Amino acid sequence: MKKILIIDDDEQILSLLVRSVEVAGFAAFAAVNGREGQRLLDKQPFELVITDLIMPEKEGMETISYIRKHFPETKIIAISGGGRIGPETYLPAALELGADLAFAKPFSIDDLIVAIRKLLDIQ
Repeated sequence: MKKILIIDDDEQILSLLVRSVEVAGFAAFAAVNGREGQRLLDKQPFELVITDLIMPEKEGMETISYIRKHFPETKIIAISGGGRIGPETYLPAALELGADLAFAKPFSIDDLIVAIRKLLDIQ
């Protein structure tokens, strides 16, 4: 079973994403910020990471850079509702840092699952 790490400081979004990924047939692991996500990454491999960009205690941009440096084969989906300046600024930067895909919140769970399957080459 493919393992997916989901990192988001919004507990409702984190819970929704974990449940949705599990229903789609993946093993989901949750972290409430980039620091916690990094600890999980260092303990076990993940095929894919979904990370919010604006979080306390290690933002998504730092997390993406860390993953690209230490786990280059791991696929990354960046998600963001933006901060003070909106997701249209953060998401392109996340792609430049190495995210494979980026979604602006709110997004369709169905679209996210399709993207996960495509990135993991699952039909």
